[in-house]
Amino acid sequence: MVSHNAPRDFVSLGMFIIDEFSFADEDGKSTGKMLAPQIGGGGTYAAIGSRIWLPPSKLGMIIDRGNDFPAYIQQALDAYGADMWLYRDNPDRGTTRALNAYRGEHRGYEGVLIIHGSHARRPDVRLWHSFEYLTPRIRISPRDLEGTKLARPKIIHFICSPTRAGAIVSEIKQDKEWQPTTVFEPIPDRCVPEELPALKDVLPDISVLSPNAEEALSLLSMPPRPTKELVEEACSRFLDMGVGPDGNGAVVIRSGAMGACVAQRGLFFSWVDAYWGGPEGASKVVDVTGAGNSFLGGLAAGLVLTNGDVREATLYATVSASFTIEQEGLPRLTDTTGADGQKVEHWNGDLPHRRLRELQDRLAAAKGTK
Repeated sequence: MVSHNAPRDFVSLGMFIIDEFSFADEDGKSTGKMLAPQIGGGGTYAAIGSRIWLPPSKLGMIIDRGNDFPAYIQQALDAYGADMWLYRDNPDRGTTRALNAYRGEHRGYEGVLIIHGSHARRPDVRLWHSFEYLTPRIRISPRDLEGTKLARPKIIHFICSPTRAGAIVSEIKQDKEWQPTTVFEPIPDRCVPEELPALKDVLPDISVLSPNAEEALSLLSMPPRPTKELVEEACSRFLDMGVGPDGNGAVVIRSGAMGACVAQRGLFFSWVDAYWGGPEGASKVVDVTGAGNSFLGGLAAGLVLTNGDVREATLYATVSASFTIEQEGLPRLTDTTGADGQKVEHWNGDLPHRRLRELQDRLAAAKGTK
């Protein structure tokens, strides 16, 4: 059965999670810091990254709502636009929850390396972060969209292993009347060399491949400390494997404070600076959790708004990420009324299009000095 609603521009197959937190010092002793459970999940952050640019009616994701779904979280979600969420209620189970355990001090660009279900440490920073599911996960697949308001979106985003991506793509291809743009975000703990054969198999069906720098280097068994030269080499290797139909796909490697590298066959590498990059932006970076997910939601919206221009869409992605890293949790949406009487949306008190123009001007100025 197929929904008769107009197709959404963007849908994420990522999950909604209620995040719980614990904080300890470098010796593992509790710091006493408390943080209430909050909205999480890669799909949620991707949806909000897209929502920064698109109205609720143009995007969406599925939320599995259990019997313990907090009213304050429901209210917070509805504030972004109730139409973007598709709830599946199950009174017999709880909502998916995960524990984010932090040990150390820094949660900015240079410090966070998220390893699902295990501990990790970067030698140049003082932070450990572990992520562990407290309840069973519920996977979302393209079949779950059939017959709903989210059926057959123009762009579909998934966060998973390359092996799982192959299964998702196979489901998509079973619907001969649906050829979406596919945005694949490899899940961190499966960015290992053993997954490279599965990645090669699925790449011809991927429109945009976007690991972060550490993940890309890990998949390719390259030196683990990212530099722009290594990131560009990783982009080239992925393109050589054949990304997208006829090799016309793109690779966008998210590289934290260095920005994002955009690579397409036959074109020069393009770097888009982080909006809050450099020493002057460091004070604005509070927590990078979800930044990559929201980046890709913003990228999808950018593809819609720029008629498929990946490089320009990466600017939209960068702005989406800039709002996500300014606080713990999701960015704040408020409405004001403009001089013309029209509603104007502010995110963290700022206008996304103002940041977009600033980033465009900054990049144009940098290009002009070369």
